[in-house]
Amino acid sequence: MPANLPPQYFETERKLKTVKTPQEKRIILEELLSLVPKHKGTEKLQALLKTKIAKLKSAAQKKPTIAKHALSFHFEKTGAGQVILIGPPNAGKSMLVKSLSNANPEIADYPFTTRTPYPAMMQYENIQIQLIDTPPITPEYMEVWHYELVKEADGILLLLDLSSSGLVDTMQAVLDRLKEKKIELIDEDRTIPAEVPFFYKRTLIVANKRDLKPAEENYDVLKKALESKFSPISVSANSGDGLEYLKKRIFSMLHIIRVYSKIPGKKADFNDPYTLKKGSSVTTMARTVHKDFAQNLKYARIWSKTKYQGQKVNRNHILEDEDVIELHI
Repeated sequence: MPANLPPQYFETERKLKTVKTPQEKRIILEELLSLVPKHKGTEKLQALLKTKIAKLKSAAQKKPTIAKHALSFHFEKTGAGQVILIGPPNAGKSMLVKSLSNANPEIADYPFTTRTPYPAMMQYENIQIQLIDTPPITPEYMEVWHYELVKEADGILLLLDLSSSGLVDTMQAVLDRLKEKKIELIDEDRTIPAEVPFFYKRTLIVANKRDLKPAEENYDVLKKALESKFSPISVSANSGDGLEYLKKRIFSMLHIIRVYSKIPGKKADFNDPYTLKKGSSVTTMARTVHKDFAQNLKYARIWSKTKYQGQKVNRNHILEDEDVIELHI
């Protein structure tokens, strides 16, 4: 029986030749599995993909730790940034990951469905951002490796359940648990303090399940409780409401910019930006393109959305999101 695979399957399959890490390969394999039509003619292909995914999961997740017989989880950062999802049981973290990406984590209506971290890639315009789903946090339960994932992340999504009347107390319990390990969650726009020994992590408070009752009333309670500390976002991972706005806020939280390289006489490739930290200069961008470019750079020309249209700038010029740069050496 023919498999009758759709064109999207073959387009996605070609990506396997370009991936660099096992995590990226696993994500593409999961996307391929979701694109395979479910009938008798594709049973062998489905089994093959599932076997490959299982092997990659096993190889990527289990690593030795300092503590004897304990598990450790480390995920190499890929894409434009790494964002960890945390929260209490049944907040909908896995459903949100599924809705924001092509991943297919296990989802159920009972708590602790997610027992190990699960990475996925979220597409935002012309870049990808790595999301990592994690097990729930409770006053009684949080693994050592869980704290370490939070400390290493570029940003945090703290997910809460708007259908729960006790969401403020639940949120505070999560914050208190993190503070025990000197992890302080701060608003996305705040400057990270230099003091030690705290780990300050930029965070979005995401209030999920806004399509359920009594979400509106609970959201008002949450905003009042947070006052000026955070600006929460209400979404529905199930219906998709608010997810496009959430993607923009995630991008903003990472404090990054996209910059395009242009060869003299040719057009820029807007599908393949360089991702840099906010405040980066022309020199930083030149060094990212090639290690020798920064040293030999004479000047650059810049095109921006509003101000610049091919003007010369020096190596210390600070770049903005979606600037087009033509390097001259």
